[in-house]
Amino acid sequence: MKHSQFSWPILIWYARPLEIPLIGLRYVIVSGGVLSGLGKGVTASSIGVLLKSAGLRVTSIKIDPYLNSDAGTMSPFEHGEVFVLDDGGEVDLDLGNYERFLDLNLARDNNLTTGKIYSKVLEAERRGDYLGKTVQVIPHITDAVQDWIIDVAKRPADGSEETPDVCIIELGGTVGDIESAPYLEALRQFQFRVGRENVTFVHVSLVPVMGPVGEQKTKPTQHTVKELMGLGITPDVLVCRSSQPLNDETRQKLSAFCHVHPNAVFSTHDVPNIYHVPLMLEEQGFCDILNIDCEKTGLLDEWKTMAHRLDELREEVSIAMVGKYTDLSDAYLSVIKSLQHAALAVERKLNIDWIEASDLEDDNNSEAWSLLRSANGVLVPGGFGDRGIEGKVLAAQYARENNVPYLGICLGLQVATIEFCRNVLGIKDATSTEFDADAANPAVIFMPEISKTHLGGTMRLGSRPTIFQVDDCITKRLYGGSDSVDERHRHRYEINPDLVEQIEAAGLKFVGKDESGQRCEIFELDGHPYYVGVQYHPEFKSRPGRPSPPFLGLLLASSGQSLP
Repeated sequence: MKHSQFSWPILIWYARPLEIPLIGLRYVIVSGGVLSGLGKGVTASSIGVLLKSAGLRVTSIKIDPYLNSDAGTMSPFEHGEVFVLDDGGEVDLDLGNYERFLDLNLARDNNLTTGKIYSKVLEAERRGDYLGKTVQVIPHITDAVQDWIIDVAKRPADGSEETPDVCIIELGGTVGDIESAPYLEALRQFQFRVGRENVTFVHVSLVPVMGPVGEQKTKPTQHTVKELMGLGITPDVLVCRSSQPLNDETRQKLSAFCHVHPNAVFSTHDVPNIYHVPLMLEEQGFCDILNIDCEKTGLLDEWKTMAHRLDELREEVSIAMVGKYTDLSDAYLSVIKSLQHAALAVERKLNIDWIEASDLEDDNNSEAWSLLRSANGVLVPGGFGDRGIEGKVLAAQYARENNVPYLGICLGLQVATIEFCRNVLGIKDATSTEFDADAANPAVIFMPEISKTHLGGTMRLGSRPTIFQVDDCITKRLYGGSDSVDERHRHRYEINPDLVEQIEAAGLKFVGKDESGQRCEIFELDGHPYYVGVQYHPEFKSRPGRPSPPFLGLLLASSGQSLP
């Protein structure tokens, strides 16, 4: 059945608001209830896939109700990874989901925080923009939120210069959080500002399965929807997380008590991989809810192929991930996704062996060393601080000496360089000034232009060019033979340029440098099957079906396949 692109949502039966001129843009607003971590970001991204499959241009905004200006100073233990954008924005990891699912390049303004909004309003107050008015949450904060959304929603994010057709807005946290209250009020007002017919509210909630017979409990969702409606927002669609598919009785009950049509109650139950989520929504009729033709572009067929290929992989490849946040996979979410993208490309089932770096510092920790020795490849990701550093150095040494494929990212490049200086050049006290500010022989030094007094937004951030210094090398071939590459950075320390000539003479070649030719960006080890370090973070630009080249090289080498 073919559909009009701009007649959705179709399942709205309450009284229409007063006629308001359409502005052309449509909005999908995703909120969450009961508890955090239900997958609002994946749900929002999956809805975006369906919209793109209908030929619509899509952009996304994530609202984070915390007072931080951005995610840059947050601990990975508390907030997961910090995702970095082309413009240097340090943002919530959900923007990584949006970019990967929708193949977008978002900007720092696509992540709206309370810190940003209050700073903007207070700056306006200091300028006298409010003409002596008492500045309050309503209307000044709520108006600023709406103005921000309308401005950012118009900005292209897909590489074209065309205004998006749809903006997907995800509100972080859960309904009932005191921090979210101003945003919910702003979104309540927003629906009338842009026209209720231009907004679809999607509420993500939990349906727990209880007892020996697996009874599906609707009461948590009933309560969160009641609270949402009490704040003036009536959801058009319920997306229910559960370990099992919703049965008809549960759908009918949720419909009756939540004022949502039964056809607008969707089950997002457990699936083998997240690429099934858009397919699951489509199979249950989400495209009909939006009144769009999801078969228009063939994008969904590509997703079906990808999701099922991933399920069918049998031959395994094991990568040892040596880090300091291994108890929390969200701290390395983009790295994990990049490994998965590359594993799919080489047709291998990925096993990640998580190794706490500090465990390798204990020679008697047989479990950690056994995992490292049994892995097909080793990856040392980025990080900060000195905990576990010697374990990472040992992992780099093991991979170098035993011809095991190795990829070092940011700090992973630095520790491998430190190891090389110690054990090949004989500089036994080689280290980084990050760990010893008064080091006599630093292999890694603080970058001179970086602030020593402020942490937020002061690193070398965002997309920057790396120029290949040689006509041919493994990494250059992986990048398709380009003379330069643009990748995203996030670091304060760099390889000591005074040691570069000595390091290269011993066989560790810095094949990629910045525009100045001084700052080292990529190294390769002579005579090793794959020993590569990159100062930038290639994981931030990896996409399903278009894996990051350094990760692809690691997976090719680790699975015994030929490198380009």
